[in-house]
Amino acid sequence: MSTRTTRRRALALPALLAATGAALPPAARAQPAPAPWSPARPVSLVVPYPAGGPTDVLARLVAAELARDLASPVVVENIGGGGGSIGTRRVATGPADGTAIMLASNQTHATNISLLPDGGGYDPVRDFTPIAGLADLQHILVARPDVPAGTVAELLALARAQPGKLACASTGQGSASHLTLELFRAKTGADLVHVPYRGASPMLNDLLGGHVQLAFATTPTVLTQVQSGRLRGLAVASPNRSPHLPDLPTLAEAGVPGVEADAWFALFAPAAIPAPALARLRELTLAAMAREPVRARTTEVGMTVHTRSAEDMASFLREDIARWAEVIRAANVKPE
Repeated sequence: MSTRTTRRRALALPALLAATGAALPPAARAQPAPAPWSPARPVSLVVPYPAGGPTDVLARLVAAELARDLASPVVVENIGGGGGSIGTRRVATGPADGTAIMLASNQTHATNISLLPDGGGYDPVRDFTPIAGLADLQHILVARPDVPAGTVAELLALARAQPGKLACASTGQGSASHLTLELFRAKTGADLVHVPYRGASPMLNDLLGGHVQLAFATTPTVLTQVQSGRLRGLAVASPNRSPHLPDLPTLAEAGVPGVEADAWFALFAPAAIPAPALARLRELTLAAMAREPVRARTTEVGMTVHTRSAEDMASFLREDIARWAEVIRAANVKPE
C-alpha cells in the first residue's frame, strides 16, 4: 500500500467516526453523568426531643457535616413531646423530597409502636426508610456505695435475701432504662422495686440522695459519679464494654446474658423519598460519621459510634421492634 493511500485513509477516519456517531439513536450516545442530588430548599433535621444533651449534640454534629457536603443549610428542629411521637409524626407526614429527615431512636422507632395508643400515630417501618445508624447510648447498672454488693452476683444474692426491698430507678415508665430493668428482672428473677422518675436529673438526685439504691442509667447521666466513686458501676447492659469505663464488665460477662439494651440513634427519612435523594443522604451520612472530629465529639458526650448501613438498620429495626414488644407484653408495661 502506498504512503499516499495510507494518508488518505487516516484523514477519512475521523469523518467516518463522526458520521457513524451521528447516525446512532440518542439513547446509544454517551450521556454526561447526572449531577448529585441537592436539596431544593434547606433541609430540616427533626430531633423529637427538647434541645440539650447528647442527643442534640449528635444531631447538630451530623447537620453541620451534611450542610457542608450538600452546600445547603441543614436546620435542626427540636420538636419534643409524646415520647418522641410528635416530632416523628411531623416527619412521617411531611415533605418526602429529601428536605425533611429525623434523628430517630429506639424509643421513636422500636418501642413506641408497642407502648403508645395507635403506636404514636405512625408506623416506623411502613412510614419511614433508614438513612444510616449513627451511635449507641449504653445503659449502666449502678448502685449506691452503701449497697453491700460490689458485683452483679452479689446484688442478685442480696435481692434474693431481701425481696422487694431494693428500689431501682428509671427515667420514666416505658423509658429505655425502665425496659432495661424489666429485661433484667425477666432474665434473673430479681425482685426489685421499680421507681420511675420524670427524666434523668430527678432520678440522679434521688439516687445520690439515698431515696433509691439502684438504677439503669445512660453513660452521660452517671459517668462522672461512677468515676468519682459517688456511685458504683456494676455492669454494662450492652454487648460491648463501655469505652468510657473499660474495666466494667458487660452483664453477660457478669453472668447475666441476654440483657443487651443499648439505646440507639439513626437518621430516617419518609418512605416516599426519591431514590437519588436517599442515596445521596446515605452516602454523606456515613462519610460524616467516619470523620475523626465527629467520632471524637460523639464519644466525648458519652455515646459510642456505631454506624449501620441502611440495609443493616432496616433488618436490625425489625428485630428490635419484636424484641421490645415481647418485653413490654410480658411485663405489662403501660406508658404514663
